[in-house]
Amino acid sequence: MSEFPPCPKCQSEYSYPSDGLLICSECFHEWNPDEATPAEQEDEALVVLDSNGNALQNGDSVIVIKDLPVKGMPKPVKAGTKVKNIRLTDGDHNIDCKIEGFGSMGLKSEFVRKA
Repeated sequence: MSEFPPCPKCQSEYSYPSDGLLICSECFHEWNPDEATPAEQEDEALVVLDSNGNALQNGDSVIVIKDLPVKGMPKPVKAGTKVKNIRLTDGDHNIDCKIEGFGSMGLKSEFVRKA
């Protein structure tokens, strides 16, 4: 077991020091242990804005601003539907949520506004 932290890229425990940096012996990733890891920087950089430009956070409630068709369902998610306790994610559909009558789904932040 190594006394050095695991690699932030591949989570390998086999890292070693070299010239003030740590190097992963499996993926050869080099990093400075005194700086924030890329994963920590991504979490800080994740900013999701609603249709009005307001910043959204995990646990917020939002309102759908237009009818959204749902694949495999006979009816769309109606405009004005309130969605509670959202989770922000990375990607095209950057909101994960549960909508009553539809179940779990991903929404695009451009089709919602903060409640």
